[in-house]
Amino acid sequence: MNDMHVNSEKLLEIIKSRRTIRVFLNKPIEREIIEKLLEAARWAPSAHNRQPWRFVVITNQKTKEELAYAMARKLKEDLERNGLPEDFIKTKVESSIKRFVSAPVLILVCMTMEEMDKYPDEFRNNAERTMAIQSVALAIQNMLLMAHTLGLGVCWRCAPLFAPDIVKKVLGIPENWEPQAILEVGYYENAPPPPPRKSINEIVRWIE
Repeated sequence: MNDMHVNSEKLLEIIKSRRTIRVFLNKPIEREIIEKLLEAARWAPSAHNRQPWRFVVITNQKTKEELAYAMARKLKEDLERNGLPEDFIKTKVESSIKRFVSAPVLILVCMTMEEMDKYPDEFRNNAERTMAIQSVALAIQNMLLMAHTLGLGVCWRCAPLFAPDIVKKVLGIPENWEPQAILEVGYYENAPPPPPRKSINEIVRWIE
């Protein structure tokens, strides 16, 4: 029991000390390190154990640039439709491109519904889809924590949700792989301070 207690305290510290990292060192990540992230993802729990996650690892600089610029064009169009100022749009678009291109590794996280249960009614099909999304999110969380223990920083970006067709076209992924997120991964020097968190009393209702 003592060993378990020590391990639980260490795990809590890992969880609490993880940060979102947006600036990376120009340092390559060894393939075996990336594979550890994917192995952690592979062991996440999933609805019906269907494991609906799929991953595309991008280290090729030309591909990163092609993806960054293609998604940036869509971002620019969306922001223009929102009626935002030109200077703001320019800054956002340039920042998005820079982050994609400068991250040593991009991991596109996708979801597939092909092995999830199917029902004759929309309500249960929607619930099944939510279960798949939750499963994919658990796989991402596993990768975030594993990356942190390996000295890597990660930024979880949901931009692919707003440009799924563009992502599919640029990367040539199967039609039934639905882009959910892109993880920017790399080594880093400085981590930001911890963000504020709500207290336990604010987020928990006890029924005893």
